Amino acid sequence: MKGLYALYLTQKEDPTLERHFKGHRDTVTCIDFNINMKQLATGSMDSCVMIWNLKPQMRAYRFVGHKDAVLSIQFSPSGHLVASASRDKTVRLWVPSVKGESTVLKAHTGTIRSVQFSSDGQSLVTASDDKTIKVWTVHRQKFLFSLSQHINWVRCAKFSPDGRLIVSASDDKTIKIWDKATRECIHSFYEHGGFVNYVDFHPNGTCIAAAGTDNTVKLWDIRMNKLLQHYRVHNAVVNCLSFHPNGNYLITASNDSTLKILDLLEGKLLYTLHGHQGPATCVAFSSAGDFFASGGSDEQVMVWKTNFDAADYGEMLKNQSQPMTVNYILKDSDGPSWLPEHTSKSHVVEKRLETNFTDIGSTNLNQPKSHSSNGLASHAKPVLPLNQFHLQEGNGIPSALASTLEHIVGQLDVLTQTVTILEQRLTLTEDKLRECLDKQQKS
Repeated sequence: MKGLYALYLTQKEDPTLERHFKGHRDTVTCIDFNINMKQLATGSMDSCVMIWNLKPQMRAYRFVGHKDAVLSIQFSPSGHLVASASRDKTVRLWVPSVKGESTVLKAHTGTIRSVQFSSDGQSLVTASDDKTIKVWTVHRQKFLFSLSQHINWVRCAKFSPDGRLIVSASDDKTIKIWDKATRECIHSFYEHGGFVNYVDFHPNGTCIAAAGTDNTVKLWDIRMNKLLQHYRVHNAVVNCLSFHPNGNYLITASNDSTLKILDLLEGKLLYTLHGHQGPATCVAFSSAGDFFASGGSDEQVMVWKTNFDAADYGEMLKNQSQPMTVNYILKDSDGPSWLPEHTSKSHVVEKRLETNFTDIGSTNLNQPKSHSSNGLASHAKPVLPLNQFHLQEGNGIPSALASTLEHIVGQLDVLTQTVTILEQRLTLTEDKLRECLDKQQKS
């Protein structure tokens, strides 16, 4: 293990903190990279939008216009515009230059918690406490239509990569998939453990990831409407997540002050990053995936170099049995902007993988829509559900017996899934009964 750790250090496979910025006067709530990698945009509870120039010695721009906290921010695909959403019930479109000019979009009647451009840059989608999702045209800066089946605050709404679908997460404990063309809800996923703070599409558009107040991260297949993966790696509310552009990794930010990097093909927790003092509130990969940035309640903006996505990483992963933890201490002095605490960088002895992760089914996350598959990508080691195993000829078991056992295991899996569904329905019934009793008591 010591040899492996030394190899990690010499090849610099660990994520490294490259820069940090201090300029916001309250919690950093949202973050996004410009596609040209020259700028980073952030929003804060201090009501300001900041545009940070990633080139050394270039000053940052502070844009003032919102009358309340900025809760969501994103660069347009071309990088020529920045959209920000605020508690002041408006969306602003900024030109990320010295002048900081902006135009205001108004249609919501409550706090706007989420804003995102479509991949072609022609549309915007917003989510609000007024229980609606709204779609806008960017060119004419006009409101187009609303989606309004949620019965509580909508915390997040995102376009699919091809722009045909919209996913939304609400405090009504549902995640809804919408068809943008027909404006109809085509499926609802029900959450029972808590609310969903953040949701987004996998880069290939076949599944979604949700960050929950129950400290978990879940991946759902939107073709078969089934739960694929369930991660229990955080000790507090998960606030945000971001897919690596290649779709193999997911990074999460939590109130437990950590960032977690997950390998979706292996079903592993790869890294736990300690840098923020207090809750980590937002995180985002760059368009190429070679960097990611995070923000927190400590008012810090951190830019990290990915490193782990190196060409030889696959071979390293085969030998790694434990996730890594990387700690950083920020200095307030006039010295270096960051100081790696090498003495605390070590392997973490955690419980077995099953306590952190459950892989439901064997759907390949990177499987194209036009092809079918019954397993993970050929270069990945499949992680089987806890109630499944595979039997193959040549391992000492007769083929007939192996086939029979496979069938029994399959039936057990169906039974397990049925029990799970019944438990979910029972929980939903209990929730409804509790609501009825509460209403009866109030009346």
